[in-house]
Amino acid sequence: MENPIDISTRARSRAGELAVRSRRQTLTKVPEITAYFWILKLLTTGMGEATSDYLDHWLLPVVAVLLAGIGLAVALLLQFSAPRYVAWRYWLAVVMVAIFGTMAADGLHYQLGLPYLVTAPFYAVALAAIFVGWRVSEGTLSIHSVYTARREAFYWAAVLATFALGTAVGDLTALTFGIGFLASAGLFAVLIAVPAVAYRWLAWNAILTFWLAYILTRPLGASVADWMAVPHILGGLDLGRGSVSVIMTIPIFALVAYMSVTRKDVRREQDALPSH
Repeated sequence: MENPIDISTRARSRAGELAVRSRRQTLTKVPEITAYFWILKLLTTGMGEATSDYLDHWLLPVVAVLLAGIGLAVALLLQFSAPRYVAWRYWLAVVMVAIFGTMAADGLHYQLGLPYLVTAPFYAVALAAIFVGWRVSEGTLSIHSVYTARREAFYWAAVLATFALGTAVGDLTALTFGIGFLASAGLFAVLIAVPAVAYRWLAWNAILTFWLAYILTRPLGASVADWMAVPHILGGLDLGRGSVSVIMTIPIFALVAYMSVTRKDVRREQDALPSH
C-alpha cells in the first residue's frame, strides 16, 4: 500500500500547482478568445481605419498623429495599471492602437513617400523581430501567458505592429495592385479562413494560427471600412469616413458594455482547474 505521507505530499504539491495556475489565469491581461473577440477585433480595425483617415483630413497630419499618440499613451497607461483584464480598458487600448497604427503606416507612405511595397515588408520584419524577442525572452507567444508587465509590453508592441502591417498590406492590394477595396476584403476573408481551417482540421499550432488570423483581421476590417467610405467612382458606398467611424463605434461600445456586464470574455477561475 502506498505511503499516506507520500500521497499527502503529492496532493499538496498538486494543489500548489493548481493555485499558481489559477492565480495566473485570474491575473491575465487579455480576454478569452471567443466569437465576441473576433467581432470586436474586426470592428476596431475598421473603426481605426476610418477614424484615422477622417482625422488626417480634418486636422493637420502632425496634429492628428500627436493627438492619437497622446490617446494611445493614456489608453496603455490605463491598461498597464489594471491588475487584470478589464474589458473597457483593454478595448480602449485596441481602438487607440488601431487609430495610431493606421497613422503610422500611412505616414511612411504619404509623408515620406515610401511605397507600400516597401512599408509592408518593413512592418513584417518589425513584427517578426518583436515575436523573436518575445519568444526568446519569455519562452512562449501565447496570449494566455500575458500576466506580467514584460509580457504585456511584448504583446502590445506586437499588436501595434500587426495594425501597421495590416494597414500597409490592405492598401497594397487595393491601391498598388489595383484590385479595389471590396475585392481586397473578399481576398482577406478567404485568407483568414485558412488558419481557422488549419487549426480545426489540420492540427496546426494554436499560437501560430491565432497570430495569423489576428494579423489578417486588420486588412480585412480596414478594406471593408474603406469600401464603405470611399466615393462611388472608387467602387465604394460613399458614406464618408466620419459616418463609417460612427457606424462602427456604436456596436463596439455596445459589445464592450455587454462584455463588461456578462464577463463572457473572461475564463472563470474554476474553468482553469481540472475536475476531481
